[in-house]
Amino acid sequence: MTHSGLIVRVAAKGDGATADGRYMALAAPGDTIEADGSLTFGPDHADPVCRHFPVCGSCQLQHLSDRALQAYVTERVAGAALGQGFDPGEVPLAHISPPGARRRVSLHAQAIGMRVVIGFREQGSHKIIDLRQCEVMAPALFALVAPLRDLFSARADRKLSVEVDMTLVDQGVSLSLTGYEAKGLAATEALLDFARDNALARLTLDNGLGPETTWEPEPVTITFHGTPVGLPPGAFLQATVDGEAALTGFAREWLAGAKAVADLFSGLGTFAFAFAETGAKVLAVEGARDAHLACQSAARMRGRTVHCLHRDLFRNPLRPEELDRFGAVLLDPPRAGAREQIEQIAASKVPRVVYVSCNPASWARDAAHLIAGGYRLAGLRAIGQFRWSTHVELASFFVRD
Repeated sequence: MTHSGLIVRVAAKGDGATADGRYMALAAPGDTIEADGSLTFGPDHADPVCRHFPVCGSCQLQHLSDRALQAYVTERVAGAALGQGFDPGEVPLAHISPPGARRRVSLHAQAIGMRVVIGFREQGSHKIIDLRQCEVMAPALFALVAPLRDLFSARADRKLSVEVDMTLVDQGVSLSLTGYEAKGLAATEALLDFARDNALARLTLDNGLGPETTWEPEPVTITFHGTPVGLPPGAFLQATVDGEAALTGFAREWLAGAKAVADLFSGLGTFAFAFAETGAKVLAVEGARDAHLACQSAARMRGRTVHCLHRDLFRNPLRPEELDRFGAVLLDPPRAGAREQIEQIAASKVPRVVYVSCNPASWARDAAHLIAGGYRLAGLRAIGQFRWSTHVELASFFVRD
């Protein structure tokens, strides 16, 4: 008989849940809530690896063992499907990116009294954790936290409030500062010295008129399957190289042999260049103009079989007569999903569809439309690129029988 205080699963927001519907923060499956409200740890309760857990908002699940973390991510994806009324079948355990793998992060810096703090925000708060340790971001990114704190502290600006975005690129670290002004010659020289001394690949400042490049010794690129692509400031990039490899690997496995692939919401070409490497001809469709132009330029420069189309797929989705020219379609839309485009795919004759998503809820809603349109869910994999967080991604495969 199940112990009434036994934690049997982890809920969507990270709390442990019992079979009778009680919840407890920082509880892992196998833990037990005792009569006095205390928690007795089970075999899947892990010791947190970071001094800032559980206060820091970057991680919610460091108290889970790797096995429990995999199960949580997997169950989030399978549960979303069941919530929309279709059976996902047996979903393999999730692929989880390793510690120290995040290649892009967004931090906050602020003057608090006589000091400057920089880091992630606390859980459910605007208060900033002054990072002294981070087990999720790539070491090259974390190495910039202390120098940035010193740079901001030297300004002696008690109103300082800066958004800090860092991305690991082919040339090093691309750094973007929003809300930071270098006023006067001395401040400008200090900023340039900072960029040089820390070997930045690029430094951009945004004070309300969009990012302006202050430092970029050579053009910044990110390489997808042997193709260097220019990286516009703020362009979307998968959070980890490991997660990106898993997603493209599943997609190529499911669409093996396809000679013509439509890559919708293609961004910089993460999947387009992965398929072009196999010899497929790819139509890469993207609504963001800077990403479209970067992908197009890279494809032309390297002679890849990728044709780029600038098109807003929310307002003007590819229609069935356009889709039917392809042996396969891949789509990787924003978090809200792609209802308009999904309706067109469901009405098409495309034999194979891969749907990549960072939101199980919107994916499940769209998947239900595909299934209603005659597709069958033939493959589903959960991905945890944001290790120890409740953010879940997935790759799915649909076939028209």
